[in-house]
Parts: sequence; C-alpha cells; structure tokens
Amino acid sequence: MADQSSRGSRIRSRGKRRKAPTKSRRAMTVAGWSLAGLVLVGGSGLGYGYFKLNGNLQGVDINAALGDDRPQNVDNGSMDILVLGSDSRSGANGEYGVDEGAARSDTAMVVHVYEGHKKASVVSIPRDTLVDRPQCANGEGKTVSGEKRAMFNTAYEVGGPACAVKTIEKMSRIRMDHYIEVDFTGFKKLIDELGGVEITTAKPIDDSKSHLDLPPGTHTLNGEQSLGLVRTRKSVGDGSDLGRIQLQQAFMKAFINQVKDVGVFTNPKKLLDIADTATKAIKPDSELDSVNELMSFARGLSGLGAQDVHMITMPVEYDPADPNRVVPLKAASQQVWTALAQDKPIPASAVKDSAGDKGDAGTFVRSR
Repeated sequence: MADQSSRGSRIRSRGKRRKAPTKSRRAMTVAGWSLAGLVLVGGSGLGYGYFKLNGNLQGVDINAALGDDRPQNVDNGSMDILVLGSDSRSGANGEYGVDEGAARSDTAMVVHVYEGHKKASVVSIPRDTLVDRPQCANGEGKTVSGEKRAMFNTAYEVGGPACAVKTIEKMSRIRMDHYIEVDFTGFKKLIDELGGVEITTAKPIDDSKSHLDLPPGTHTLNGEQSLGLVRTRKSVGDGSDLGRIQLQQAFMKAFINQVKDVGVFTNPKKLLDIADTATKAIKPDSELDSVNELMSFARGLSGLGAQDVHMITMPVEYDPADPNRVVPLKAASQQVWTALAQDKPIPASAVKDSAGDKGDAGTFVRSR
C-alpha cells in the first residue's frame, strides 16, 4: 500500500447473456496475460496432447455461484470477459511477498470484443478503486457481506472469482460472458516459452522493488523481466497504480505483437509446450475449461492485432478523503459502460477528465 507522498500509489460471465454460445461465438475474445497461450492452443489442432491439456484446466462455475441476480443477457453480437491477474503469494508465487492467506486481483481488465471480431476495447480497473462491493456468494457455499467504499481488489480476496465478477457487473450493468484468471508464475513461464517479448524503452526504468533495470533501447524481456515491468510503479510517472496500468497496457500490445510473430505453428513440440504452459497458467470459467472450448474461443482472435485494441483506464479521480485511493467518475464511467453495452466505441469525452491515462508512464515503453 502506498504512502500519501506518492499521490496514489496505490463481467458478463460465461452465462447466457447473448445468443446461445456456439463454438464460433465463444471464439470472440480474450486478452491480458492469457492471450498468447490461448491463441496458440486455438490454432494447434493438437489431438495427441488433448488429454494432457484438458487435465491442466480447472474451471470455476460463475453462473452457478451468481444465479439469476445478474444483468440482462443482451444479444448484440459482442462479448465481454473479465481478465484478472492474481497476486497470490502462495506456492511458487511466494518469492513476490508473504503469503497472507488470500489473493487479490492485482490486475483487472474488462475486455469487450465488438461484433465481427475485428476490434476490441479494454478497460483497466485500478485495483485501489473504492466501490460499493455487493453481497456475494463465493462459490463455496458461503455468503460474503457487502461493503461501502471497499477497494475493488478486495472483492476477489473475500469472495473469489464470483465476487469479482459480481462487483464488475454491479458497477457496469454489463453481464460478463467469460472469466479468465492468470497468476504470476504461469505468466513468467508463458513468456519464457514464447521466447520473450520485445519492447523499446524510451526512458530508463530502474525499479528496485520489481528488480528491473532497463536502459533506453530495445530489449527482449524474459518472463521474470516481463513480470517486473507490469509490476513496476515507483520509478515511472507519478509512482501511482494509474501509471503502472499504462505500463501494463503498453506491454500488452507488445505481447499481442509477439504472439503473431512466434513461428511455432510448424513445430508441434514447441506448440505443445506453449499450450501446456498456457493451460496451466490460467483458471477460466466453466464454459472454457476444456481444450475444445478454448480452441473455439481462440480461433476468433486470429485477425485481432495490437492496432485493433483500444485500451483505457476506467475514468476515476483521486478520492478527496484519501489520496492513496481513487473513486469512479460516475458520469464518465457510465459513458464507457453504456458504449460497451451498445457495442459502440468508447467516446474520447469519457476519459477527458479522468486521472487515469494521464502522466508520462505510458511513454516509457513502446512496442514495435
């Protein structure tokens, strides 16, 4: 948690929101750290690895946990997915901090893929956003009480994936079609299997907390360095979580480019290794917890490049009562969610007055 001097250091789940999801429709979207692995799995046709990969996947049944208390299932041809990066410190993730018995959503993105699968918008949710967290069923037979002015990332901490999805749905009034969670260790391994991700730093990045030291120039980041970059905060911009989101968005575009350049489709063994790593790295909802479903889901992404993805931070302002937190700009945020609900582009006016997407953190890194 940041100190005050740092100035803010800071889901339509797989349900039937739209037409009954055929395999071609389930192929509409994915983003964040799982994108590369899913695309590669989707293009592989790895029949001989089917059972191995299927055994890696452990789904979570969001629909069963949330029941009918969800936004309407609108049929407009688009799809939305909540992608979370978990900051669990258990197991192999212990090197990034002390295991306190619960994970939080360190990174959260709502990905909207428009009808036709040619364009997408990504809305990053700052983890320290103060929201009214609803009462949640956590999927384990327990009910978690709601809370006013709770940090967004506590939804996952107290109620798991279902509570994170419900919190997003209450905030946006949009039903999430899918959920995908990625953890630190899986992210690192996936980057290494891909052969690294190429970025160019316009300015030096030297961050002791994320163990990253990059001079200006072009670099191919391995998994450890990539994780360091998306966790860097103190040494870029104003040191806030809003600046870190800009770095994450720049890295994500480089990641998408890298996936398209990886020449593994003619190398079955390498492809199986990447697919094996990817399916171990993610926890999807229960409509994506088989290889067949993931393959169908990923095929629709083949025409989606970094230039086709528009990324913003949910419109926020610093909380007047606590400058280490942010609160949604209600009217501007509603503009964003309304646009996505109607399958329209996000208007530039929605982010004009937001504290997000400002500053120079996003200028530190550029992709090819």
